[in-house]
Amino acid sequence: MQLGPPYHVLIDTNFINFSIQYKLDIFNSMLDCLLAKAIPCVTDCVVAELEKMGHRYRLALKLTKDPRFKRLTCQHKGTYADDCLVDKVKASRCYLIATNDKDLKRRIRKVPGVPIMYISGHKYQ
Repeated sequence: MQLGPPYHVLIDTNFINFSIQYKLDIFNSMLDCLLAKAIPCVTDCVVAELEKMGHRYRLALKLTKDPRFKRLTCQHKGTYADDCLVDKVKASRCYLIATNDKDLKRRIRKVPGVPIMYISGHKYQ
């Protein structure tokens, strides 16, 4: 797999939460941003992190269960979701990363050739 349409976008927890907070449709907003079809992907770690966050994040958790989301399995036990995303990107540079987390963005920028999608001005950039 290589980077190109349809884009595989690895989404982290806070990106989903910001999308809900700003009432952004993840699928249409990605299409508007990339001008191409995008497949949102979530790892088991991101889903587990949402489950741990409890009742306030049930809408975000429900959204990840949408069949249009691609679920990526993790081969490790109990890893922090950000570490998991960085490992996925380093192993296979065929993903875009969608995050608003400053620390995660800083870590991803150290991996050459990995585009970062974020939310600014109530839209995806």
